[in-house]
Formats: sequence, C-alpha cells, structure tokens
Amino acid sequence: MQPTNFISNGSQNAHGQRTFRDIVNIGPHCLERFIDSTNAPEIKALDIELAGCSNLSGTYQVGRVTPPNHTIFYSLTGSGKILTPSGEYALPASSVIILPAHQSFEVQIAHFDESSATPDAINAMQGKANAVLDEASEVQNKINGEKALQLERAPRPGQKPWDIIWLNLSDCPRWQHFFDVEHPVQHNIELSGLHHAMELLYLETNSQHRQAVIPIIQQYLQHIATPVKSTHQVRLSALFAAVEKQLQFNWDIDALVDKVHYSAPHLHRLCLAQFGRSPMQHVIYLRMLRAKNLLISTQWPIAYIANYVGYSNVFTFSKRFKKSQGMPPSEFRQRQSLN
Repeated sequence: MQPTNFISNGSQNAHGQRTFRDIVNIGPHCLERFIDSTNAPEIKALDIELAGCSNLSGTYQVGRVTPPNHTIFYSLTGSGKILTPSGEYALPASSVIILPAHQSFEVQIAHFDESSATPDAINAMQGKANAVLDEASEVQNKINGEKALQLERAPRPGQKPWDIIWLNLSDCPRWQHFFDVEHPVQHNIELSGLHHAMELLYLETNSQHRQAVIPIIQQYLQHIATPVKSTHQVRLSALFAAVEKQLQFNWDIDALVDKVHYSAPHLHRLCLAQFGRSPMQHVIYLRMLRAKNLLISTQWPIAYIANYVGYSNVFTFSKRFKKSQGMPPSEFRQRQSLN
C-alpha cells in the first residue's frame, strides 16, 4: 500500500507563529479502520460523521484548517501530540482531547520529524537519490525510490507505536457544549470499553448487533463530553459519595460541613442549587434510595435494613419511608414482589 502524502500551504508565518494546513502525511506502517455511514449507518443516531481505530507507527501527521466538525482523539497506548492555535498538547496513553469545530489543529505521532514532511526536504532527498541511481535502469530507479521512501517513514529507533481511536462529531445542538470546553485534554481516563465497542461496530455485519453497541458508545461519549464541573460540584459529589459509603453513620449538618469544609449556610445554598434539596434532605434521599433497593433485592428484615441505612429505631425509619414513598416499607416490598 502506497503512503498517503497530501500537503498544502506552509507551517509557519514570517513572525514564527504556526499557521495550519490541510495535510495528510501517513506512512505505510500505519493501519486504520474507518467507521462511517456506509458500513455502520447506526452512527447517525449519535451525530457521528466518521470514526476510526488506528494503529500508528513511523510517519503520521494529519492537519485540518477550520474543520466543520468536532474531533475527539483518545490515546490507548503510545503517545502523540496535538497542535492548536492555543498551544501544543501531549496526548499520552489514557488521555483524551476534545477539539471543537472550526478550530484548526494538527496531530502527530510522538517524535515525529516535521522536516521530513516538508516539500523541500522531500525533493532534496529525491534529488540525491536520483543522482546516486543515475546509471541504474528506470525500473531499478523506481524500486529503489520506493524502498528509500519506506525506509524514511519507518519507525525510528526507540519510537513506540501509537494506538488511538478518534471520532468526528457533527456541529449540532447535541455537542454544542464542546465550544465551552476550558481544558481540552483529560488525563487518566479509561475508555477501553469505547475502543472495544468501536472495533465491534466495525467488524459486525449484522445491523441488529451493531445497533446494540450504539448505547454503549453513547454512554462513553456523554461521559467524556460532559462539561467540566465547577470546584463546588466536584466537592459536593465527593461529599455525598462518602455519605453513600457510610449511610449507617449518624450524619448531621455539623458532620457534613466538617467533611466538606464549607459553612452550613454555604453548603445549604450549594445543595439547593445542585439537588433542589437541603443537605440533610439529600442524606435522607440517599438513605431512602438504598432502602428501596434493599427491600426489592433482599429478604432482610425491615429492622435490619433500617439499621443499615442509619435508623436505629425501626418505627422512625418506617415513618420516614412512608413519608417518602407514600406507603410503609412492608407494603412497598409486598407490592414489588407482586409486580
């Protein structure tokens, strides 16, 4: 397979600032599996225009000037770098970058030598090759030239392969918040499930089986595409994650504010804004949610469940549960078993 080498425009202006170009410079050691509307029409439901799984080695350089769609790159193994108008970003393993539509960018494998991709350098190398092979036959020239080009684009000593998945998403309301991403790179994120789902989507010929993969891809995309949470949201999430792990603990407002290091009035305001409930109301909500699940999925005595979710008095628990669910826990369990 011949390497792809399409280059237009220069890479730097007179002031040394980087300008971007539409470029596809992919060597023969790169393998790519494309997912599009012809082999997987189901991707249209998620406003995915094109996607792929790539195993890259040697030469890999792709650039876009004001692309009309959003682009996501996720690094599985190895490393690459992304150049944007706002700066250069490393993309090591388990990292993802979100590039909003209409923003120019260039993506390269780590340790890529840009000088080897310039037209002047390519022409100079070709000229030297022609001088050396001047007395050879035309057929031998062609064979040697192709070998030299492949050698030039072979993996360099110490260069690790770069395995990635990537997606082009439509500039549509579903992905509108990509324009508000403050930090485009997220590190230490696990998306191997998305990779496996995309590989299956590429390989599967049965449309029903492909359709079953779409919700998995949607879940992962929603996870990585969620707008960055504020510091307050992160701290609230951590606080109530800790509460869920110890629902049996005697949580009160003093214990909550000590845990999160907010004043009681400030915590109250944040909880109302985030959950529509006061801090203690949210603790009760989490307790009732856990109690419902235990009543449905176990045969534990109600008094045992009450203690498990933080109520030492079963009558207090039953009264609270009835206020929350409109019926006592025993009736709730009976109705669920009938259903």
